[in-house]
Amino acid sequence: QVQFVESGGGSVQAGGSLRLSCGASGVTYSRNCMGWFRQAPGKEREGVAFIDSDDKTWYTASVKGRFTISKGNVKNPLYLQLNDLKPEDTATYYCAAFNTIGNCGTGGRFREVWGQGTQVTVSS
Repeated sequence: QVQFVESGGGSVQAGGSLRLSCGASGVTYSRNCMGWFRQAPGKEREGVAFIDSDDKTWYTASVKGRFTISKGNVKNPLYLQLNDLKPEDTATYYCAAFNTIGNCGTGGRFREVWGQGTQVTVSS
């Protein structure tokens, strides 16, 4: 089974940028969705950005226009470019692959594969 390892997190000032990478190992996966989630202490996990097998993307409203999700290669299959970072973006970011029947951003997920997360901290 594929395993993901996120990298690229760090501490930045508000307005700064980071590029998160999702590295993969193990057996090649077969999922129709990939994406990024985040979770801050005391808050629920939320979906951030997703991309499907046809390269259609979905973003949560709070990051639209600032973050960009893109596909990479077998070694690093997924990226997230974070621009104009705000303190409210502070969270642990996770990449994942999964199946849905509906939209990747809103449909129910199954056959989920996750990474262990990378920390993003944005100071004001």
